[in-house]
Amino acid sequence: MKNYYIPISIVIAGLLVSGTVIYTSSQKAGMPETKKQKEETKTEISISEKDHIRGNQEAKVTIVEYSDFQCPYCRGFHPTVKQILTDYPEEVRWVYKHFPLDSIHVQARPAAEASECVFEQKGNEGFWQFSDGLFENQSRLGEDLYKELASGLSLNMSQFEECVSSRKFKDKVEADYQEGIKVGVRGTPGNFVNGESVPGAVSYQTLKAAVEKALSNL
Repeated sequence: MKNYYIPISIVIAGLLVSGTVIYTSSQKAGMPETKKQKEETKTEISISEKDHIRGNQEAKVTIVEYSDFQCPYCRGFHPTVKQILTDYPEEVRWVYKHFPLDSIHVQARPAAEASECVFEQKGNEGFWQFSDGLFENQSRLGEDLYKELASGLSLNMSQFEECVSSRKFKDKVEADYQEGIKVGVRGTPGNFVNGESVPGAVSYQTLKAAVEKALSNL
């Protein structure tokens, strides 16, 4: 019998160690995330004066949308974000970035480049008016619509047409697209609320809940 003492002791010790490991792991899994851990799960997205910001520039909650002017889901989501800005005029700002899905939306990139030509002359106010017009007339996307909307914004049309035809801002649109891929966007609209991913054309209630969560974490 004495010969079995050592092996049995080893087995018992092993079970005790494994139980401790399992218990410790389960404790860790059940622990709430710390503020630091939550911060580490957020996606860092660069925002500069070259970006298109709607709403309070100093707002504490930022909705970043990677969007496609020909995407029907983006068109449907557009009024949702506008309503959020109406309901949270001081707390929320909206940043629009380009993510043209070229393989299925042939006018997405030309529309994005045309919007940058508007921004060159009319700044953010002109960009957002032009963007609203593109989504409101999505079935008419094309050169004629771009000229029509630009003319309505009192642009220098010769400068605008030269800008569009030369594809002056193709690199800027592509930079947004590549940034979107880098931060994990796979479709449009690709949205982030203070760095937390909220993908797709979510409902007003879903977006509002994400905004409220971001506000509560400040």
